[in-house]
Amino acid sequence: MKKNMGSADKIVRVLFAIIIAILYFTNQITGAAAIVLGVFAVVLLLTSVMGFCPLYSMIKLSTIKKESKA
Repeated sequence: MKKNMGSADKIVRVLFAIIIAILYFTNQITGAAAIVLGVFAVVLLLTSVMGFCPLYSMIKLSTIKKESKA
């Protein structure tokens, strides 16, 4: 697995996962929505930790900034 996620992408994913967790623990989301969003939050966290998104790989996308050569 070649990394295809940049820092900004990782931060946004972690923030979304935190927001979902806050909504869940404050009982703002319940039932099926809580389960679906919980799974989504776990996927966001896992892809952030790994730095690899399988969906990005399928569509040949990378959010890693290219290093400039000086």
